[in-house]
This record gives sequence, C-alpha cells and structure tokens, in this order.
Amino acid sequence: MKRSSGVRIRALAVGGALSLALIAGCSEGSSKDTGSAPSVRALSTAQLKQRILTQDEVDGYKVNAVGEAAPGRSGIRSSDEKCRPLAYVLTGLAPAAPVTEIGRTVREDKKDPTDDATSLDDLADGTFESSLKDSMNLDITSLDLSSYDGDGAEQALKALSTAVASCATGFTGGTSEDEQKVTKVTAAKPSGTGDESVAFTAITDMDGDKAPLHAEVVRHGNTLATYFTMNIGAMMADKTYTVPTAVIKAQSAKLG
Repeated sequence: MKRSSGVRIRALAVGGALSLALIAGCSEGSSKDTGSAPSVRALSTAQLKQRILTQDEVDGYKVNAVGEAAPGRSGIRSSDEKCRPLAYVLTGLAPAAPVTEIGRTVREDKKDPTDDATSLDDLADGTFESSLKDSMNLDITSLDLSSYDGDGAEQALKALSTAVASCATGFTGGTSEDEQKVTKVTAAKPSGTGDESVAFTAITDMDGDKAPLHAEVVRHGNTLATYFTMNIGAMMADKTYTVPTAVIKAQSAKLG
C-alpha cells in the first residue's frame, strides 16, 4: 500500500471510531448496590454537572458537551464478555453501568496550519500529507463522570483491571455499526490521582495499520472519571501520545 493511500484509509477508519467516541458519554444507567456500603449513594446528575470539567478550567483545551446521539450501553458488544469493560471505555463510557453518568469532549485548542496544499504538485511532493497530519495532530479526549451506589465504583474499576490482564491478546468490540478490532491491550502507568486508577493502551487494526488508543479510569470515592484519548495526526505520523496529564489533573482537582 502506498503511504499516501494508507494515510487516507487510516484517517477514514480512525475517523469512524472517533465519531463514536465523541458522541458517547450521555447515557444514564443503573447498577446494583452490592450492599457492602448501603449508606453510600451515587451523586445526582445535577451534582455531576457541578463537578465535571468546564471551559477555561484547563489551559489549552476546549471543553464541549457531547452529542445526544450516543449509542446505548446495551448496544455495545464484545467478542469476549470479560473484555466488555474495555469496550465500554473505548467508546467513551465508564467500565460498568452506573446510576448517573455525564460526558464532555475535551479538545486540544490548536490553530490549523496555514500551509495548505493548493496544487497537484503539492500532492505529489507530500505537502498535502504533511499538512493533513499537522492539522489532525491534536489530542481529543472523551471525558465521562459516572457515580455508583455502595462499592459499585470499586467493583467497576476492579472489572476493568481484570479485563486489561485477561484481554491482553485482543478482542473485537463496539457497536454493530462500528466495531473495532483490538489486537493488543497493555497496562500503562496511571496518573496517580484519585483513590486508585487503571490506565491502558489498546492497539487497534485499522485496515492493516496499527493505531494506539489510550485510556485511564480514576476513582474518586464512589465516582469514576473515565478518559479516552485519540490523536489521529499522531497515529498517521507514527508518533506517541497519551491521555493529557493536564486534563486529568484539572478534572481531579474538581473531584477532590
């Protein structure tokens, strides 16, 4: 496959997954209280709205509400049931159904390059490809806050940790319209915020090209903050990226 063709295919393929990630996070669900801590109740949606990151609370990023066409949690599939928590996180949702859940999109505020390709010569010498990579080289994070009764948050994080270890060789998951083939899952170093956290990298197969996706879930009491980050430009240029530390720290500061 020629490089320029591969770039276009990868951009289209990753774009499909990205569109799914950016609309996820609006659903509300319910989780069973295990009864171990009956006095602990989930935060209300209004309380979560007060605690979720807003514009101007993190420098260099734009914070927006997510769309309302989010796929229902029940519509997210996994080829292996034990990998379902990973499938949820890779569509921008918490690893297990909460009582309340809201989401935001946190996009790196980066100016578009002015060096646009204007001729076939530009296409031939790679200027267009370079410009495309530059314009798409920005972190886009799906941020989800979810709250649970009892020890639901602890159990959800435990299920995610188990899935990271159990699904190391990959799985297929997502919605029926946009499934992702994950070929490898590896644990990553967490940010160290909150009461406990789990971070991982998932390598996806995008039409033969390997594309890394990064996520971290942080527990603050009975609330989980789920971060799922994609950077299409970095993927196209085979450059490393991760969940932005600034975003995690800013959100963690609001959760205490």
